Amino acid sequence: MSSPHSAVPTAVSVPSPSAPVAATGPSPAAPTVAELMDFVRDTARDEALIASLPLDPEGRTWIRLDGPGGSEAWLIGWPPGTGTGWHDHADSFGAFTTASGALKEHSLAVRLPTDGWKTLELTEGVDRSRVLATGQGRAFGQNHVHDVLNESTDAHAVSVHAYYPPLPRIRRFSRTGAVLRLEQTERPEDWQ
Repeated sequence: MSSPHSAVPTAVSVPSPSAPVAATGPSPAAPTVAELMDFVRDTARDEALIASLPLDPEGRTWIRLDGPGGSEAWLIGWPPGTGTGWHDHADSFGAFTTASGALKEHSLAVRLPTDGWKTLELTEGVDRSRVLATGQGRAFGQNHVHDVLNESTDAHAVSVHAYYPPLPRIRRFSRTGAVLRLEQTERPEDWQ
């Protein structure tokens, strides 16, 4: 979860307020995109949890949460001017909501090949941008490519994210004009 726009993160793991109590027996059913969206919205309204996130003026911070149905979830703090850089979440679908402040998402309205490429030339009209103010969020499907930023010059933003299945990898990209280049692939051990 680190990026060229952030310093070394602070990471802690805590259960989310709405996480089910662990029980023996069959594993829970996989969550739907709608259930992930409900989870991130509900969690973003938990003022005590949001206030518990340590905020660093230099880099993003995060707390790992227990998401629904075995999903991976995170509470993330964004100092002013920080972002993720272009990336995807491989075969995971997900949702995120801004809990405080505002985030800007740039995304691509195109499905990229999953493997076997290093450089792609994007066609005109694939760029999308949206501002997600406090309480606003979005869901996305597999292989969604985006760049998320806190464009504020003076205020932190906080957001809640959930992914299913838990992230098997994150591919990071650089972009120059219409050219998207695969730069690296991160695995869970790189951010946990």
